[in-house]
Amino acid sequence: MILNILKTLLITLDKNAERWLLLVFYLMLVCTMAIEVLRREIFSYSSIWGEEMVRYSFIYLAWIGAAAAFKDRAHIRIDVIMYYVNNRVKALLYIFGDLVAMAVACVALYWSFETVMVSAKFGSVSHGLRISMVWFLMAVPMGFSLIILRLVQSLIRDVRLLREGKPPYEGATLFD
Repeated sequence: MILNILKTLLITLDKNAERWLLLVFYLMLVCTMAIEVLRREIFSYSSIWGEEMVRYSFIYLAWIGAAAAFKDRAHIRIDVIMYYVNNRVKALLYIFGDLVAMAVACVALYWSFETVMVSAKFGSVSHGLRISMVWFLMAVPMGFSLIILRLVQSLIRDVRLLREGKPPYEGATLFD
């Protein structure tokens, strides 16, 4: 019983985690920005914390969105060659692209953690919110961790489809 609930929860998170996180950070960004515009226009006063909330919400929004794009294979890519090759070559090209992206993401994850650790070591805080910068700097390693997770899932899917002789998952195109 508990295993079924846990499995259902994990499947739901796998399917919708980025969507819900994107919604939360987008709402935070829009609401805070609307409040700050009203405060500035009506009361001729703006706050430092509002600008910081919008800035850091946008940063989290961008990194979570990048992971969502890798999940749906909706990231920007040049795929002209894909129209001229068969499904097997297409699958191998997607696998190669995912492996290159994985290598870049692993290096970037390492160096982004380095930045977080330096900030934690020196105890830097944001100017307006007076919150540890670690919380805001963690957006980058969290984003790369999500990207790596989605790339692993993509590689498993692509290898399975290649072995079964099925066409590779091509993801969403811009104008579908």
